Amino acid sequence: MEHPFDEMTPTERVLYVQDLWDRIAERPQDLPLTEAQRAELQDRLADYRAHPETSIPWEVAQRRMRRAR
Repeated sequence: MEHPFDEMTPTERVLYVQDLWDRIAERPQDLPLTEAQRAELQDRLADYRAHPETSIPWEVAQRRMRRAR
């Protein structure tokens, strides 16, 4: 049984998944966190507050990740 996704080119698949993720991200409240995820976020926030000079803006991190592909 084929799925429409199977008919897409790799580029179309990536764009589809990006669009899907963007739609999911519009409502983060619909994605509950596990206790482990919540603890990790709290640890990262505490680390940031203790050492803000070691952090980089999201835009910079995003550019670095895109270049690393």
